[in-house]
Amino acid sequence: MNEQLEALIQLQDIDLMLREVRDPEIARQEERLGFAVENVAGLEKDRDRLARRIDERLLQTYERMSRRFQRVIVPVERSICQGCKISLPTSTSSRISGGINLENCENCGRILYRS
Repeated sequence: MNEQLEALIQLQDIDLMLREVRDPEIARQEERLGFAVENVAGLEKDRDRLARRIDERLLQTYERMSRRFQRVIVPVERSICQGCKISLPTSTSSRISGGINLENCENCGRILYRS
C-alpha cells in the first residue's frame, strides 16, 4: 500500500476518534462502557505528526472533504465504492488495481483504495 495512503487512513482513524471524544454525548456513552479516552493531547500530537508526512495538496483535499464526509478514504470491494455504494466504471477499477496513484470515486469524490 502507498505510504501516503497509509498515513491518510491512520489520519482518518485519529480524526474519527477525536470527533467522538469531543462529542459530549458519545464521550459519556463511551465512558459508561469503560472506553474513556484520556490522552486527547497525545492523539492530537499523533495527528499533527501524520499530517506532516502527507503531501500538502492531498492533505488539503482530505481536510476539505472531511467537512462533508466522516470517512473520506474508503475501500473498493467488487468494483463498488464503499462510501456511496455505487459501482465504479471498469476503467477506474483497473487503474486502482494497477497501483497507479490514488483515485477518486466519480460519484461521491471520496479517495479510493483496494484492501
